[in-house]
Amino acid sequence: MWFANFFVAGSMTMVIPFISLYIDSFGTYSDSYVKTWSGLTFGVTFVAAFIFSPIWGRIGDKYGRKFILIFSAVGIGVSVFLMGFATNVWQLFLLRLFMGIVTGFIPMSQAFITTQTPKEVAGRVLGTLQTGNITGALMGPMLGGILADTFGYSSTFKWVAITIFISALLVLFGIKEVKVKLSTDERDYKSYSSKEVILHILHKPVLLVVLLLSALVQIAHFSIQPILSLFVEEIHGPANIAFFSGVAFSAAGLGNLIMSRNWGKLGDNVGYIKILIILLFVAGIVYLPGAFVTNIYQLVIIRFLLGVSIGGIVPLRMAYIRQEAPLSMQGEVIGYNTSLRFLGNIIGPGLGGIIAATSGFSTVFFVTSGLLILAGIIMLVTWYKYEYTTKQTQSVSSHLH
Repeated sequence: MWFANFFVAGSMTMVIPFISLYIDSFGTYSDSYVKTWSGLTFGVTFVAAFIFSPIWGRIGDKYGRKFILIFSAVGIGVSVFLMGFATNVWQLFLLRLFMGIVTGFIPMSQAFITTQTPKEVAGRVLGTLQTGNITGALMGPMLGGILADTFGYSSTFKWVAITIFISALLVLFGIKEVKVKLSTDERDYKSYSSKEVILHILHKPVLLVVLLLSALVQIAHFSIQPILSLFVEEIHGPANIAFFSGVAFSAAGLGNLIMSRNWGKLGDNVGYIKILIILLFVAGIVYLPGAFVTNIYQLVIIRFLLGVSIGGIVPLRMAYIRQEAPLSMQGEVIGYNTSLRFLGNIIGPGLGGIIAATSGFSTVFFVTSGLLILAGIIMLVTWYKYEYTTKQTQSVSSHLH
């Protein structure tokens, strides 16, 4: 699963650096036309994924996840392969839309691993799986850039498609879906309607906040993504801008990679929400000096530290969902989690762009930092009110009895 995730995440990010250049190569268009369509073509995948994630999660809960993993990998592979043959913007747009509809691979693989993992080690295991995504997503843009420079855009799509088909084969021949009896609780094995799943989430305030924070964290994280290269140009000058933006971009992923398994492990021992609250505050504080950087090296250090703190947020959330939702609805709950993350991916870049255009780059760092600290406060208050105090009252009453 680690390798399959690595290939899928890598191939999905490979085309990001040159999607606007590819659109530009279809004909002679104005700058604003290319920018608008790059945004739409890039964003439509997330919009479709936002809608379809819970649906795939639900189908996976019902009929098994291996089949959906293979279907999703083949679907993504076909759409990327056909992108290499696109001759106009509409074809590219529709293929990216189709890709969003079948993009259930990574959340589905998280649900798949979750349901095959005992609760006690969920954080560590999901942290390890997460490194596969991150490594792929990190190396993707750099490899994509090199391939595009060497072979041209359309050939790059075809090469990328091959790696995705390899993922499908890895799942087909390398993975067996075992019905593991991980618990003796019958609630883990009965089937739930969508309404029951949503009610289950609403009745657990901490779980609900964990899901909603997915959107907030992605908005914060993605607000800087589209303008990062412009910011690098402002502080470093235009020389080798693609390379230096890549370094600044990847620094966060490197921090993520080093720490995500360790945060998961720590969560297994101490409690997922406690570590999550700390990480949200740390990420917010770390990001604040970004507003005052004057050279590229300061930016790279800040991005690295941000990666270290944000690295634990995904596996900790997943492990907490594993703990709080019955097994037979895991896929659907993780689907909602993924949906909210995609929502953040849609809002973040737009918000960052608007703030940067109206008030300058440094304001984006202030806002991002504020969002992360706000997320920490919301999480802390909810946890204190609904989990910490309930546990205190329970332990007091058990002493009295």
